[in-house]
Amino acid sequence: MGSLAHPRRLVLAGGLVAGALDITYACVFWAIKAGVPAQRIFQSVAAGLLGTASFTGGWPTAVLGLALHFFIATTMSVTYYVAARRIPILGGRPVPFGAAYGLLLYVIMNYVVVPLSAAGHGGAKDPLWVALSIVVHMFLIGVPIALFTGRALQPAA
Repeated sequence: MGSLAHPRRLVLAGGLVAGALDITYACVFWAIKAGVPAQRIFQSVAAGLLGTASFTGGWPTAVLGLALHFFIATTMSVTYYVAARRIPILGGRPVPFGAAYGLLLYVIMNYVVVPLSAAGHGGAKDPLWVALSIVVHMFLIGVPIALFTGRALQPAA
């Protein structure tokens, strides 16, 4: 198969697709719910590194936030791939295990990473946001990562 099927490229693609779906969800949700612009969403990611100063940094901190977001999503994809190389069923059953991985990611991000970051809190507590975020983590982050990982683990033709 062509170079697109190379495992590294597929794992990277999994992270980029999951990251794009996640950030699109966040931007659309908060634009509809509260008129929040995308720049502010991206800055909220940078707040994990910079604290509240990220909100006064304009587009430079927004771009930093977007880059951090995709770095995190790609790291999530690499982590799943490494685990699936050791536990083959993870790549063989991407929907159930990807959904479970997405749920695990939601818990880790919201109850460990964000509280320990410079942002210092668990984020929005809006019940609709929380419910949809769990679904998004399961099916728009975990499952795409697992699907790309499953493909990356298939032997080259």
